[in-house]
Amino acid sequence: MSKPLSDHDRKKQISVRGLAGPENVAELKVAFNRHLHFTLVKDRNVATKRDYYFALANTVRDHLVGRWIRTQQYYYEKDPKRVYYISLEFYMGRTLQNTMVNLALENACDEAIYQLGLDMEELEDMEEDAGLGNGGLGRLAACFLDSMASLGLAAYGYGIRYEFGIFNQKIVNGWQVEEADDWLRYGNPWEKARPEYMRPVKFYGRTEHSPSGVKWVDAQVVLALPYDTPIPGYRNNIVNTMRLWSAKAPCDFNLKDFNVGGYIQAVLDRNLCENISRVLYPNDNFFEGKELRLKQEYFVVAATLQDIIRRFKVSKFGSREIARTDFNELPNKVAIQLNDTHPAMAIPELMRVLVDEEKLDWDVAWNICTRTCAYTNHTVLPEALERWPIDLFHHLLPRHLEIIFEINRRFLEFVASKYPGDSDRLARMSLIEEGPCKKVNMAHLCIVGSHAVNGVARIHSEILIATLYVFKDFYELEPHKFQNKTNGITPRRWLVMCNPGLAEVIAEVRIGEDFVRDLDQLKKLLKFINDDAFIRDIAKIKQENKLKFAVHLEEHYKVKINPQSMFDFQVKRIHEYKRQLLNCLHMITYYNRIKKEPNKHWTPRTIMVGGKAAPGYHTAKMIIRLITAIGEVVNNDPVIGDRLKVLFLENYRVTLAEKAIPSADLSEQISTAGTEASGTGNMKFMLNGALTIGTMDGANVEMAEEAGEENLFIFGMRVEDVDAMDAGKGYHATEYYNRIPELKQAMDQIAGGFFSPKQPDLFKELVDLLMHHDRFKVFADYESYIKCQEKVNELYKKPKEWTKKVIHNIAGCGKFSSDRTISQYAREIWGVEPSLEKIPAPDDRCSFIATHIELTAPAHDK
Repeated sequence: MSKPLSDHDRKKQISVRGLAGPENVAELKVAFNRHLHFTLVKDRNVATKRDYYFALANTVRDHLVGRWIRTQQYYYEKDPKRVYYISLEFYMGRTLQNTMVNLALENACDEAIYQLGLDMEELEDMEEDAGLGNGGLGRLAACFLDSMASLGLAAYGYGIRYEFGIFNQKIVNGWQVEEADDWLRYGNPWEKARPEYMRPVKFYGRTEHSPSGVKWVDAQVVLALPYDTPIPGYRNNIVNTMRLWSAKAPCDFNLKDFNVGGYIQAVLDRNLCENISRVLYPNDNFFEGKELRLKQEYFVVAATLQDIIRRFKVSKFGSREIARTDFNELPNKVAIQLNDTHPAMAIPELMRVLVDEEKLDWDVAWNICTRTCAYTNHTVLPEALERWPIDLFHHLLPRHLEIIFEINRRFLEFVASKYPGDSDRLARMSLIEEGPCKKVNMAHLCIVGSHAVNGVARIHSEILIATLYVFKDFYELEPHKFQNKTNGITPRRWLVMCNPGLAEVIAEVRIGEDFVRDLDQLKKLLKFINDDAFIRDIAKIKQENKLKFAVHLEEHYKVKINPQSMFDFQVKRIHEYKRQLLNCLHMITYYNRIKKEPNKHWTPRTIMVGGKAAPGYHTAKMIIRLITAIGEVVNNDPVIGDRLKVLFLENYRVTLAEKAIPSADLSEQISTAGTEASGTGNMKFMLNGALTIGTMDGANVEMAEEAGEENLFIFGMRVEDVDAMDAGKGYHATEYYNRIPELKQAMDQIAGGFFSPKQPDLFKELVDLLMHHDRFKVFADYESYIKCQEKVNELYKKPKEWTKKVIHNIAGCGKFSSDRTISQYAREIWGVEPSLEKIPAPDDRCSFIATHIELTAPAHDK
């Protein structure tokens, strides 16, 4: 297999990645060698690739520091309203290349490293992914941070600095095996510990009520140590902050209780405190009610709110710094966005601070709280909605349970005044769910305690307010609260960074560079829809990306694939509602068809599935095993050859996505209509020139509107069809099984051990699930899906027509920029105005920065 073009040769001509002037390159080489020598204490004789990566990371970081300090000074001087995005997950991936892109340093760094005799891609591969998220929700938060900085918002991301992120996935004998993600093993050059801003967080204990107020006493204290990571905007000299909290035991933890011989055990017990930030819970769209998880959720909001209020109280009037004491100003200076229900404890915690510590009247405090907080919902699946047992609450957070009871009492009085005598409605809307085990419904708490509630795609937001078990009652009570904010992705990482060839064709050859900050400008590409040269350029870039990914697969997976075949991807968390099983049925059907007519001209396909299954999600793990089993049979059948390959991509993560997505021809977005809130992978594939085969679910609906439904492959039931089926005769899998011969054949092969000859009953549970317990109606969409795949095959045989549809899709991506999403949040929820203006650039020379800090700079974090 021939090697594709090197990234070095391609990137050096792309102005969207910065210009490599000889002065810049020379300065970078000097800085690189200085860091290798003084920071890492190495020379070229003993330095490793990892040393070279750290030297380069520190060199690039030098260019962030002045901008970072200047940005915080600028916010302190201007005192804008600040946005606080609280999320239990930030799936950042790697930082080096993204920083170089946003600072316009990539070509200069690439040239400097080249002149130093090193390979940039090898150094970039030394960086560990910051995998502090499970999937879409955490990656969305990362895109939002990029956009908030690029739009000039005074914004902060707050979360947890997990010592172990999302697990590394290994496939051993076809099964998923989890390994700990020790991402901090070699250190993290991008973070800065801030022990001076350490905050105490309390757990357990009891409450004391007196005429002077309520006190939370006898509590256990854990310290929250902040680590700050710079978030650079795109070429505007703004660098915002992501602050992640790490749990530390106080020095006197348990020591006051130890007696002779107990000292060692008391010190060892510190781990119990520090476990709070030890590991990310690896569940996506599934709620797991463990005490440690609730501790994590309270830990992050308690520390964050102390930080928010500290910053709020310090105000600058002219040249004087004074303490702001009027908390009625809080909603005018602070916006708190809750990323799903995980940070819901911010609402009772803010009430506790305002009422118990600041001594505000309840009604005044509640008005401040609701005007400050806003809530984003990410799912309609009932099993994903958080409900915490009251007994656990009482044990862990006794004061907060009292506050939640009081919020609920007052809220139900309000509901009763609007709907007198409607006890059923009161029961449905209560924050406390009755039953053998009383629980706090965290989604209800978020709705009641926020001034804005949004879904993440138009169809999702419509389902939220139309569905009884979700939020319909709340919408009828307060319709003004509910909004839609369709998700988006950052074009910096998901086009400029991961697909330089496509960025070059768009920018240099056709429409200029402004699309990087205004993705709507991609509409200009429609002028070239019949331009043969442009069509050839797009097709050529796709083929180069495919060739490069095929080389990657051969190097890392020891699998040879046909780079001329259609690259068909379904990469996302493994979950029944995402219907990887429907994809499996197509693999088997296509295999059977080729076997039946081996001499027919078949469209070659390489079907790649990737994603992690939650460790405790048995069905998801069985789905992975079925995919690997199908691959074992298909890939070793000489009759099939390279006309069909089935691969499971091990350890799918941000870095692998950046390699895979630019190579994709077909994007599988095949969830049951009404189950996927939005999706963002679908947008990444669309922007990188893949065509979508999908249901009318989540953001697929809006993608079809923007690109034209005729330019996507839409199949299957719509939401109204699913609802009609549920309301009518229901879903009966056996009807489809008996009626559709190819479906029956595929299921019989799975059930009979064709794909698991050594264990014929291996997939018995999956067969039983599909035949009798399938909530997501796989068989109901099988026939439509297979026919749609036939249309895909036919169009792929016509490269020019295929590429025209690709161009329509790329041109229709403007709406799906996270810049647009954040602009809407800013104007319609947070009450702030985005800006594309730059702040003055600092001089990056260290001597200047040192002098400037000494003479004029306030504390970095103000």
